[in-house]
Amino acid sequence: MKDEIDVAALNTFYRGIAELLGTEAMLKLHAQYRGMQITIPIHLYDRQLVAQVLSQQYNGHNNYELARKYGYSQRWVTKALRNTVG
Repeated sequence: MKDEIDVAALNTFYRGIAELLGTEAMLKLHAQYRGMQITIPIHLYDRQLVAQVLSQQYNGHNNYELARKYGYSQRWVTKALRNTVG
């Protein structure tokens, strides 16, 4: 079916997905979520799960690196560490 897709005639959203991820991935996305409204979270990582793993990865000096790794602010990382440690 992938060969039958006319990318030029696709809905703008699906054309963008096809260009970004390929036609096969676009078709999987369409099959799974068609008709639904999708909200894409800003953060890739879940806030509560990150808060749980921060204390395991914190070495006393790597707030900034952890913030960058998980996509949260350094201030949030410091606060989360304070809440889990203390």
